[in-house]
Amino acid sequence: MLKLRPKFDLHSDVVSDILRKEALVCRLEEYSSAVDTRILNIERNGGILYSWKGATEMTRIGKYDSNTKQNKLLYSFDKQVCVSSCSLNKEETLLAVTLTQNTRGDEHLKPISKCLTLLIEISPLNNTKVLKAVDCRVKVQFLDQETDRRSVLESHLLLLTEDGYVDLYHVLLTRQEGYRVVMAHPERLPRTAERIVEDFSWVQWDRDTQRLYYLTHKDKFLLRCVQFYPNHNYDTVFELSLELPANPFYTVKFVNLGFDYYHTERPEQELVRMEVFTNRIGSMCVCYSQPLKDKPELIYNVVLVHKACSKKFRVSLGSDQSQQKTSQLHPLFIPIGYYILVYLQDYFLHCVNTRQQEMLCHSLFLSGHDVNVGLQCQSANITVLHAEEESNSSLLDLASGKIHIAELSPAYLLQILQSDTPSRCPGSKADHQRLAALHCLLVYMGNDPNLELKIVEWLCDNVNAFESFDPIQEFILASLYRISYDKSLSLDKVLPYSSVFDKKEVPVCLLEVPGVSCATDLHIESVVKGKGFWTELQWNTERTKYLDAVPNPRYRTSQIKADWDKLRSVRRRSSHMNHMEENTKKVLAMVDTWCLDKKLVPLFQEDDHQQRTLIDLTVDKLREHLNRHLPRLGKKKTDLLVVNYVAKLLELIRHMLDSVWLKYKLGPRVLCFIQQGSPAEWSVFHFMLRILEATRGLCLPLPPGYHTLLAVFALRCLPHHTFLQYIDHGFLQLTETFVSRLMTDLDNSDANERLKFSIVKRLPEFLPLECQPYSMSNPFQGQ
Repeated sequence: MLKLRPKFDLHSDVVSDILRKEALVCRLEEYSSAVDTRILNIERNGGILYSWKGATEMTRIGKYDSNTKQNKLLYSFDKQVCVSSCSLNKEETLLAVTLTQNTRGDEHLKPISKCLTLLIEISPLNNTKVLKAVDCRVKVQFLDQETDRRSVLESHLLLLTEDGYVDLYHVLLTRQEGYRVVMAHPERLPRTAERIVEDFSWVQWDRDTQRLYYLTHKDKFLLRCVQFYPNHNYDTVFELSLELPANPFYTVKFVNLGFDYYHTERPEQELVRMEVFTNRIGSMCVCYSQPLKDKPELIYNVVLVHKACSKKFRVSLGSDQSQQKTSQLHPLFIPIGYYILVYLQDYFLHCVNTRQQEMLCHSLFLSGHDVNVGLQCQSANITVLHAEEESNSSLLDLASGKIHIAELSPAYLLQILQSDTPSRCPGSKADHQRLAALHCLLVYMGNDPNLELKIVEWLCDNVNAFESFDPIQEFILASLYRISYDKSLSLDKVLPYSSVFDKKEVPVCLLEVPGVSCATDLHIESVVKGKGFWTELQWNTERTKYLDAVPNPRYRTSQIKADWDKLRSVRRRSSHMNHMEENTKKVLAMVDTWCLDKKLVPLFQEDDHQQRTLIDLTVDKLREHLNRHLPRLGKKKTDLLVVNYVAKLLELIRHMLDSVWLKYKLGPRVLCFIQQGSPAEWSVFHFMLRILEATRGLCLPLPPGYHTLLAVFALRCLPHHTFLQYIDHGFLQLTETFVSRLMTDLDNSDANERLKFSIVKRLPEFLPLECQPYSMSNPFQGQ
């Protein structure tokens, strides 16, 4: 399910470099067996801090630069010590270290305390200042803020303790002799500390956004966030009430604050595992899991703050015999794009769609003991490293010291589409899996032309609609949604996303997914203030609440059917219709700029007045809908979005035809009227009929020339009487171009004369008279 790309390997990137540099100190064989290297922390700039102990009986701290692929020695202790926390300031002049008391022999730290926190000058080596000597765990983390204050040298250090408080130290620095950077007035350091958080039981650091999330409890559990700004100010910008069991953590839980090899985690005693993920577009998800003690089940909540709702999922983990084992299990939460992957090894994988969360069928759920995301180790050893600016997460295996970039595997998702019975889910009816996989491929991964081509080929091979959804309709709507979804989260509830929303009765197989149940709470109240990301989050939350309260906020293409039927019956163009014609000109002009070198299928080469009118209407109604519900976008952005949306629709259909044209190796001869169609042409004709059916069901326009091309294929592939029946039943639409060519290209044999007259009898009134040469008489009366 996941495609893992190597990013870092502690042994090859660090240990081998250490061995090369220190081979002169002792025999290589001796040193290789003695070196003990451990990852301590990962800073905002991607620098990996690590410690190592070797035959020299000293503990050293180094840094691996992920950009230059170089290692750098930062500090050496004169003996072996136990480093439980470490952080390096942005300028690489200060190193904060927490040492854990070693209880073996006479190696006690003095004074004897469980933890000793030091602030060390390393540019050059100089003073060492003791910040804390306490009997509880202590974490250290430098802030890494972008600032324009280059004239003032200062660093800011967070000190977090197991006693449940957070102090912020402001460290003023001074430059001596032009290059030496040292602390100014180190004796005043304790007085610079600010107590910014009191009484927390859980805390998470987000290095990418410089945010500190923490959980506190008074009358109820409150999740809060402190945002640190570039000007060195900070503010509490977020608060959310959570329903958690009493005493959810057996001890204070630190998340994303480095790696402590001297503290034994006890996951079996944790009632809750929790993480917070954000996305730069303005989304925020709070994820936490709760194994049940009395049942072999797992409950996990995904609070979608940007959607003002919470999803509570419940998954059965097996028989009662496994109850003791499953009551100790917690899943991994892996954010990839706008998906949250919930993974419990050997049990299930759930790709939760945080943008389109209304229905379970838009989130892929796989279960069974053969579920495998591609990890080569136990998931308990995995730490998820997430950066808001990146669409993919990284997975750190502490046991091996390897970091991999995790991406969703398009090959795996294609396998789900192409399989009659997906192997990852028992049973023959898995339309919900195909639908979820299709949307993931089209929306999240759809910018890959090769991938889109494979999906079109799959559509060609599966032209008949599935029992519960139309794959061509889903292809069109999901692809159109992709071009705009990253512009604003508010578009999620306004733009079309899936044809399932248009169904009067949604099939049960899409409403209920075997193996997982879901309950939704639509009344999540959060307090949001601040600027930047927080302004966007607040807007998204408020707009979602508004859209939840108004009727029909999502634009449904089928809603314009009544207007379309009315316009088709109008013979004279009104001034309003003349104004709407400008919409079509803009759309077709945009398509022309995309199709300069794409002339494989003869489309956009004629005036199809009906389709031009439908293009006009689609642009007009979609623009009206967006202006009503999302006025914040502004007229200019809305106009561009709507024109781009409809142009992309026409381009999508052209692209689908180009793909099948290449697939069946069709040439210009298929446009000839006098030859019978081949099996390949019959396949293309069938596929074009399915596109016509799909677009009619959604009341969407087709590219000008589509009906002419379809009629040509029908004439080549069908017997004449069947061809006429297709016209009578509305499957084929006679166009001026088709009729003119028919009259001139077919000879005057008896069969062709009968066909021509039968077609003339069926001509719509809007076609010009020159297409009706047989309209005055009937040479084949009674036929």
